[in-house]
Amino acid sequence: MPNAQLTIDPAFRVAPADRRIFGSFVEHMGRCVYGGVYEPGHPTADRRGLRRDVLDLTRELGVSVVRYPGGNFVSSYRWEDGIGPVGDRPRRLDLAWKTIETNEFGLDEFMTWAAEAGVEPMMAVNLGTRGVTEALDLLEYTNHPGGTRLSDLRREHGAEQPYGVRLWCLGNEMDGPWQVGHKTADEYGRLAAETARAMKMIDPSISLVACGSSGRGMPTFAAWEATVLEHTYEHVDYISAHTYYDPSDGDRASLLASAVDMDAFITEVVATADYVGAKLRQKRKLKISFDEWNVWYQSRLQSDLDRRGWVEAPALIEDDYTAVDAVVVGDLLITLLRHADRIGVACQAQLANVIAPIRTRNGGPAWRQSIFHPFALTARYARGTVLRTEPTGPTYETRRYGDVPALDTVAVHDEETGALAVFAVNRSSQDVPLDLDLRGLPGLRAEAHTTVAAGTDPDATNTEADPQRVTPRNLATPAVDGGRVSVLLPATSWNLLRFVPVVARVRAAKG
Repeated sequence: MPNAQLTIDPAFRVAPADRRIFGSFVEHMGRCVYGGVYEPGHPTADRRGLRRDVLDLTRELGVSVVRYPGGNFVSSYRWEDGIGPVGDRPRRLDLAWKTIETNEFGLDEFMTWAAEAGVEPMMAVNLGTRGVTEALDLLEYTNHPGGTRLSDLRREHGAEQPYGVRLWCLGNEMDGPWQVGHKTADEYGRLAAETARAMKMIDPSISLVACGSSGRGMPTFAAWEATVLEHTYEHVDYISAHTYYDPSDGDRASLLASAVDMDAFITEVVATADYVGAKLRQKRKLKISFDEWNVWYQSRLQSDLDRRGWVEAPALIEDDYTAVDAVVVGDLLITLLRHADRIGVACQAQLANVIAPIRTRNGGPAWRQSIFHPFALTARYARGTVLRTEPTGPTYETRRYGDVPALDTVAVHDEETGALAVFAVNRSSQDVPLDLDLRGLPGLRAEAHTTVAAGTDPDATNTEADPQRVTPRNLATPAVDGGRVSVLLPATSWNLLRFVPVVARVRAAKG
């Protein structure tokens, strides 16, 4: 296979890599909450029932922000059910996932968990079965200091200081007919605008996310965004986007090129938002909150729902992720970073058990799925300014997307330390030699080349019995010769190349 070429220059800046890009998602779905982040009586659980092993893995994963409590769940959720003495909380039917919700874990428990995990909470309000009044009540409970009924109620429940939630979702996937309280774009846009305007009367410092399309393939895509933003543009800060990629059809070549679709999705949402902004004579540019994305064997979901009645916290879409899935997830992260100028928030769905990087057994261990590793390494090393990369190299044919590049890349330069991280995915089934030109950043040496590769068994998964089967490995560290680097990217692999200054920067002594 011919060599791929890549030139990196600090002048080709995109934008700083926002830490909120490395978000996750905790929904009351399956065992994400009960048996995932929360399991009283578990050997690692603290006095509040929070699983310490899951907290440790969340911190290792590098999660920055967590969206809660949904997802489809939020569209029929009454937030008041999850506060106050646990024994007084009602049991409800959850229409989204056909389960019984005990409300044992609610708003206050989530805020406690978020503080322990060191993550920023991102709250969603119910605009399916509820509206402006309930959103204002929730905001008063979380963010008002005191002296009102709901803020004083929070203090009675043990939170003397306001939670200070800065990020809010105005509903969830309201374009979807599956959503409880599904609305037309005009219906939703007007409700979202009125809710946003009223919420900012209470707390003008908050940032709000309007619901975009729940997928690029929706029949209303783009028209939905245009209509919703004509109502909400001046009141919101983000428009959401959701996407999942299903490997179930066995078309591995197309699955590995999923980021081609995500890239087009982002470009089209940005174009639509900018069109509305121009039409409304708005100078401010909205950003995207890509607050649901992942690989998901989605075709299995309906059979999971159909085969049981109303139960508590059933095992639901607990997908076992393969080495190939890890490569795809790594490529989707590259795409999000490459659009750092317009992606302000992103949340991989979900955190634990439900299509998740972390798996657990009730009463037993927690372990890292294959997709855990590219996320953790990207979150750790993608610090600084994203640089535009335009690699040249081989292509390969896919059934779904036609001819696509075998190589996908992004670079992040930390101007404070001088370090450079280059993230590269080889989507093809052959090794790809890559020639890197780093002459725009003189004085760098290679520190490591880390890869997650499909290898000889692309279907390998991590399990409770074998939790390290798919794990990052270090390849030979390449040499930097006159600002040039040659490296071999294994077939079907996600790669991280780390470069640091030859001479560490010496800070001037104070005096």
